[in-house]
Amino acid sequence: FGELTEFMSSAPCIVLALEKENAVKAWRDLMGATNPADAAEGTLRKEFATSIGENAVHGSDSEENAAIEISYFFSKLELV
Repeated sequence: FGELTEFMSSAPCIVLALEKENAVKAWRDLMGATNPADAAEGTLRKEFATSIGENAVHGSDSEENAAIEISYFFSKLELV
């Protein structure tokens, strides 16, 4: 957990709330596999990740978890 905390606080983080049809699946497809060695060409993790632990991006695994995670960063008033 310490390594993850150190990595995540080593540079600015950008938090997004993506809204579209099937947003979770679309974002997960764009992210690529967790292990960048297994990620498809053109995915964010293939392009920017250096390891499983430093895999460049996070995406919720379900709509329910997305709602929970979004609420950590945004109030309902901030979401359109």
